[in-house]
Amino acid sequence: MPDLRRGVWFGVAAYTMWGLFPLYWPLLKPSGAVEILAHRMAWSLVAVLAVLAVRRHWSWVRTLARQPAKLALLTIAAVVVTVNWGMYIYAVNSGHVVESALGYFINPLVSVVFGVVLLRERLRPLQWTAVGFGALAVLVLTLDYGRLPWIALTLAMSFGVYGLVKKRANVPATESLAVETLVLVVPALGYLFFLHGSGQGTFGQEGLGHAVLLVGAGLVTAVPLICFGAAAIRVPLSTMGLLQYIAPLLQFACGVLIVKETMPSSRWIGFSIVWLALAIFTYDSFRTARAQARIRKSAGTLNHVVT
Repeated sequence: MPDLRRGVWFGVAAYTMWGLFPLYWPLLKPSGAVEILAHRMAWSLVAVLAVLAVRRHWSWVRTLARQPAKLALLTIAAVVVTVNWGMYIYAVNSGHVVESALGYFINPLVSVVFGVVLLRERLRPLQWTAVGFGALAVLVLTLDYGRLPWIALTLAMSFGVYGLVKKRANVPATESLAVETLVLVVPALGYLFFLHGSGQGTFGQEGLGHAVLLVGAGLVTAVPLICFGAAAIRVPLSTMGLLQYIAPLLQFACGVLIVKETMPSSRWIGFSIVWLALAIFTYDSFRTARAQARIRKSAGTLNHVVT
């Protein structure tokens, strides 16, 4: 139980930090989304190596090197999270904070669909109802935007895959992030060298404050990912699904209250349908968890009587 409680707090910390990201990325302009992404990759590795150096914890390298299946999973995780990072930076810096929030709102429903398609899970009736309302919300918002909400869908699907792969890999948080950033750092550095060689890079060209903020991108990337990784291996997926509502709620608040994005009535209707779907999903998750707890308690009582 203490391990579970610690995992929940790690999850709360990760999603709160992610929810406040829309306030950070606009500070990095005039850097473009891809340049910011490359700096995130490079400086994240520096941050992770610093953590490992402080802990003097390197013995895991040899153990993990003998597990090619886990290395392959972490490589996939690195590629998927790159897509997620890049799309999120683009969304925030191009004025689509609310749509990025939508992506993380529908992520739990995407995870449910992954469970059916990839893990052959059987959905309960209320889960089907929630997924149906989620699909309806996407349709309503497609009509509102005049296009498929592809930013939201890309964010939801990429982060859903990332969570699934991290769960399967089951590698401790800091070590996992170290491998992921090692996979990403070579193309990141190559792109940054190209930018600066062609005179297009902004690092060091926009003042000391801007350079510090770009370096800080690594820290604000590494810390929540380490917290997320620590939570993912301690907390059931259903609980993680509930915790992740924290991030889109904060992102949505940033988009509406701070960025002042336009929210026509049709968009409010679409988001209301999403929230209804999440309310149904949450109710079903709690109800199922309580029922399973009663069954375990009854089984434990029966075993005690028999013995």
